[in-house]
Amino acid sequence: MFDLVNGLPLHPLVVHAVVVLLPMAILGSVAIVARPTWRHRYGLLVLGILLVGTALVPVATSSGEALEKRVGDPGSHAQLGDQLIWFALPLLLLVAGLIWADHRPPRARGAVRILATGTVVAALAAGVQVYRVGDSGARAAWGDQVTSAVSAE
Repeated sequence: MFDLVNGLPLHPLVVHAVVVLLPMAILGSVAIVARPTWRHRYGLLVLGILLVGTALVPVATSSGEALEKRVGDPGSHAQLGDQLIWFALPLLLLVAGLIWADHRPPRARGAVRILATGTVVAALAAGVQVYRVGDSGARAAWGDQVTSAVSAE
C-alpha cells in the first residue's frame, strides 16, 4: 500500500513532508512556550502542523519498509525512523495539553508551567531525533555515491 506512487517510491515524498513539518512544529512549540501571548494566536496552527507531521511518521516508516525490500537494508536509519513516532507523540500531547491548560482559569498556571517545560524538553529531543533519522537516511542513500565521487577526483 505504501510502496509506489506513479512508479516512484512513496518514501522520499513522505519523508520530505515529515522533514519539513516536524521541525516547523518543533520551532513553533518552543516559540509558543517562549512567547505565551503567541499561544492564543498560533497555538492551534502549531498543533495542526504537529498533528499532520506526526500522522505522516507511520506512513514514512511503512513506505521505508517497502523501499527497503526493493533497495536493501538502510542500516541504522530504519531503527531510528521507527523510533521517531515515540518522540513526536509526546510532543503532540504536551503541546495539546499546553494549549488546553492555557485556556483554563488562572489557577491552572502551575500546570501551564509544567507543560511548558515538558514541551521544550520534548521539542529538543524530537529535534535531535529528526536530525539523527535524516542524517542516517542521507548517508544510507548518498554516502557511497558522494564518497566514491570525491575519491575519484
